[in-house]
Amino acid sequence: MRRVGVHLHLEHTDMPSLRRAWRDADEAGVDSIWTWDHFFPISGDPAGPSFEGWTALAALAVETSRAQVGVLVSCSSFRGADLVVDMARTVDHLSGGRAVLGLGAGWNERDFREYGYPFGTIGDRLRELERVLLRVRQRLPRLNPPPLGPLPLLVGGVGERVSLRLVAQHADIWSSGAVAPEAFAARQATLDDWCRRVGRRPESIERSASYDPVAADPEGLAAAGAQHLVMEWKHPFERAHLAPLLGLRTRPI
Repeated sequence: MRRVGVHLHLEHTDMPSLRRAWRDADEAGVDSIWTWDHFFPISGDPAGPSFEGWTALAALAVETSRAQVGVLVSCSSFRGADLVVDMARTVDHLSGGRAVLGLGAGWNERDFREYGYPFGTIGDRLRELERVLLRVRQRLPRLNPPPLGPLPLLVGGVGERVSLRLVAQHADIWSSGAVAPEAFAARQATLDDWCRRVGRRPESIERSASYDPVAADPEGLAAAGAQHLVMEWKHPFERAHLAPLLGLRTRPI
């Protein structure tokens, strides 16, 4: 059966609305609930309200009981690698073993500049992502206590030369983000090729894609091979969007 989830946009909202949304999603039976890693709104009024993803995730972890939880995705440049895996392990304990550690290179220049992180080039950010992924793998077995659950590693990105190689080398789950079905299919074929080149079974990596509930084509993504469909969910977090999302589980894989 295909898995489904919600990606909570932490912009232009308030904490009571967010808390209601993640409880509604968990009670409805979604498979995953995600926050994000932006410090400012990325749509609408750039001066509008927003919240930080990891601290919101800790609250989400203790107020839900079923779904996997994670940040989609945590920017590798914003926190030290050893710190972020320790944070993920702590959230894993708070959630009873349901955490996923999601990592990516980051893209929003304002987040970097205003919080004092070097933005550099995409190459710089991908090199930092690779360094962090290697360091995470070194730190994880040294944590005491270890995670309660499997703490799968999700890597986000669609770049064919570097990002998908890193997915093939390190990830349990690949997130393509919000892409059209044709682009998803093409990137998935590239990922399969990278898996063969690095000695990895392609089927060992779960394939995830995001979509907007109003404008996108989740059925097309399902037909293209997405095994985990994540709905971008924005304030006011309409509960009516959850039933169509849950209906996507029955699409053939």
